[in-house]
Amino acid sequence: MESQRSLLLITLLFLGFLIWQAWQQDHAPKPVAAQAPHADTAATAGAKGSEDLPSAATPQPAGSSATADTPTQSPALETGARVHIVTDVLDVEISTRGGDLIDVKLPTYPVSLERKDEPFRLLHIDPPPYVAQSGLIHDRIEGVDGALRAPTHYADYVAENTEYRLEEGEDTLVVPLVWVGKDGVRVTKTYTFTRGQFYIDVAYTVENGSASDWKGAAYMQLRHGPTKPQGGMFMASSYNGAAYYDGEVYHKLPFDEMEEEPLNLAVKSGWVAIMQHYFISAWLPQSIESENLLYSKVIRDGGLPAYLIGIRTPSLTIPPGQSGSLGSRVYVGPKLQKALAKLYPGLELTSDYGIFTVFAKPLFWMLDKIHAVVGNWGWAIILLTVLIKAAFFKLSATSYRSMAKMKNVAPKLQSIKERYADDKQRQQQAMMELYKTEKINPLGGCLPILIQIPVFIALYWVLQESVELRQAPWILWIKDLSLPDPYFVLPLLMGVSMFLQNKLNPPQPDPMMQKVMMTMPIVFTFFFAFFPSGLVLYWVVNNILSIAQQWYITRQIEQEAEKART
Repeated sequence: MESQRSLLLITLLFLGFLIWQAWQQDHAPKPVAAQAPHADTAATAGAKGSEDLPSAATPQPAGSSATADTPTQSPALETGARVHIVTDVLDVEISTRGGDLIDVKLPTYPVSLERKDEPFRLLHIDPPPYVAQSGLIHDRIEGVDGALRAPTHYADYVAENTEYRLEEGEDTLVVPLVWVGKDGVRVTKTYTFTRGQFYIDVAYTVENGSASDWKGAAYMQLRHGPTKPQGGMFMASSYNGAAYYDGEVYHKLPFDEMEEEPLNLAVKSGWVAIMQHYFISAWLPQSIESENLLYSKVIRDGGLPAYLIGIRTPSLTIPPGQSGSLGSRVYVGPKLQKALAKLYPGLELTSDYGIFTVFAKPLFWMLDKIHAVVGNWGWAIILLTVLIKAAFFKLSATSYRSMAKMKNVAPKLQSIKERYADDKQRQQQAMMELYKTEKINPLGGCLPILIQIPVFIALYWVLQESVELRQAPWILWIKDLSLPDPYFVLPLLMGVSMFLQNKLNPPQPDPMMQKVMMTMPIVFTFFFAFFPSGLVLYWVVNNILSIAQQWYITRQIEQEAEKART
């Protein structure tokens, strides 16, 4: 009765939200396809290159923003030679123009189960480009050409080799790039790769062979071209855009907001990132204690916007004849929550479950602990469902007892409705008196449903956002718990279990509601056919446990009623 109507209302609201979200995505304006960039000469790039470098303006305190003019044109990207690096988890290409990361593939993360031999490609220079840039910027000193004293991401480096591989038995792989200025300044940009890790250490060693002080800073930025809407019907859309951490709070910075409110913050323990479904790239300062400038810009690349978010370190002064170093770390890989939490403060927040984080975080924690024991995410979901059901066993039992009593008094309720058909007020009074006499809470049956809904939505987001469950198999035909059941077996089982559960519920006095409740298993089977199979697995197991508990309690109530009559 009321509990079933509550189930219907809550679930339809949730499904309506998903449908509205999918409609918004499907009807959003599509960006124009990017054109391939034209190759510019090094001299031309150097002339234009200041537009996508960090501003020399004084940063604002954390929590504020500064407006800035948006450049109208951007120089072309990489025109140098490529250096290929292969480790056990990364396949990387670095351009000698700027020493930038222009291509990063993840061999341990296939594109899909159908294309297991093709690694997921996170960074790429192909339009629309998505690259990790870094360089040194010389402080403005009158009479000194900064371009001759500090290599930006338009400078040309020299590499010792064109290919590097992490060999068996080696834990680290060092890739040095060298730049020599015209006034005696020599800079070595060193990439250090670590076995089993998706982060890369980037260090600058500045040898000042000039006759004057060298004073400059390092900057690191991510550059991303226009994006297309993601997601599909009944599927949640993961956040695809920039983000930053100000040392205390995690912030999202959507690309379409960068031009209106460019970032310009001085913070400690901060980082910048660009996120997409399951994967992230992030620049992490070398020192947690130093105050760095976080910034963002929107520039134009062939008439299309290019979005930049980056970090500028404090300036370093190196006297003549001496050397100094500046460094940072870049992470390019999956959003592995435990690894990110250890890597840098706040970085684990990029595994974002939105407003359902309060439920999703502990839910994933429990799933992860169970998975560590059973070694299979499908069985982990089943055991988690059992644990949740056990935790609320007594509460559910109380609710099912209320529903069972409602079923027993259904004939009396129908009689009241017929007797006071023309007097709704008297009808309600008579029903409330009956509930009081029989010690029935008419809303008691809602409790199991209210318990299920937050867990259901939280698990939905866990399956959508946790890369740990990406392409995770269960048994037989279920090869990826984050995708719908390819043969619709689980949705059909869910529909059958829902039909059986309805049979145990009190009959609806309203003929219209009877028809609605009879069609609900069919409607839900259709909807659940588009949900991740891991989510449907949870619902099926939960329904089966609920049916067993409800059947047992209903039988007890009927036996008690039979004894009372005799």
